[in-house]
Amino acid sequence: MKQRKIPMRQCCGCLEMKPKAELVRVVKSPEGEISLDLSGRKNGRGAYICKNLDCFNMAIKKKSFFRAFGENITEETKQSIEGELKGE
Repeated sequence: MKQRKIPMRQCCGCLEMKPKAELVRVVKSPEGEISLDLSGRKNGRGAYICKNLDCFNMAIKKKSFFRAFGENITEETKQSIEGELKGE
């Protein structure tokens, strides 16, 4: 039987390699809008984080999203993503 390879991605916050299914994608659309992509299928440039607020905040502190997208996340976008990660 053929073994399926599990796609691995690195969290921008804790820098751990994890299976893609355990992470959530933050995406910058072609229009320049940054948002959380829970489906993992939105069009645009993506960066992955663990599904918790600590890794999101660490990624912001380390400027990981700036390196991935070429721009900082706005305060409004940050609050929106934090709310989605909390499940609000």
